[in-house]
Amino acid sequence: PIVLSGIRTAAVLTMGTATLAAFIGGGGLGEPIVTGLGLADMRLVLSGAIPAAILAIAVDALLALAERAVAPAHIR
Repeated sequence: PIVLSGIRTAAVLTMGTATLAAFIGGGGLGEPIVTGLGLADMRLVLSGAIPAAILAIAVDALLALAERAVAPAHIR
């Protein structure tokens, strides 16, 4: 369970930092965020930030279920 907890944390952090790839031309969900910041267009920023946040929350929830499934009953 401890190893899976570390994987869960790393996965969520990776989802968050993946949006930074747009700053070096990597595109992805960070592209509308960077463009929106440059244009001061909060709708554009949110069109990238909200899906990125939902994706990170979904990954966290799925890995939390996996972590719970492998944990012994007395630890849950």
